[in-house]
Amino acid sequence: MSISSASHDHLESVLFEEEVILTRLDELAVEINREYEGKSLTVVAVLHGSLMMMADLLRRIRLPLKMECLSVESYHGGVESSGKVSFNMKKIPALSGDHVLIVDDILDSGRTLEEITRRISNECDPESIRVAVLLDKKADRVAGIKPDYVGFEIDDLFVVGYGLDYRGRYRNLPFIGTLKPEYLLPEHRSL
Repeated sequence: MSISSASHDHLESVLFEEEVILTRLDELAVEINREYEGKSLTVVAVLHGSLMMMADLLRRIRLPLKMECLSVESYHGGVESSGKVSFNMKKIPALSGDHVLIVDDILDSGRTLEEITRRISNECDPESIRVAVLLDKKADRVAGIKPDYVGFEIDDLFVVGYGLDYRGRYRNLPFIGTLKPEYLLPEHRSL
């Protein structure tokens, strides 16, 4: 599948092609199907970055499940977590008694996923909470959270594509890559 030449010209490198991502999601789905067989499963997507992964992963899970979405923000337009997690909703979905699988695009500082799991645990009384991430970044993790399901480990890079964005753009790329520095704001180029 090709992307526009303008989007392609903005990329420094491609880390994971679409076929590689989909193959890995096949493998994760096998694990998830096995783990949650016969259980009441609710999958919670962390918006907006996890939407591509969520759609492709859920098509591979062969269990009856419910799906919910959380709107959370921690980057606030930058390329690193700001340290402040904002929930863009008043109430967490009803998850009492369910086994909850949180799906997110990337785990870097861990602040966002730690706050989400804390809120779900404290406010929703779930049977269990597990976390699936597409990317586990080798970064200075501030929070102690560890994902239960990982698509890929990556170095401490800023990446776009397959749901991941830079200032709202590049989410639609069918693969994951890095941007050329000239397409980043000056204050983000050294990161």
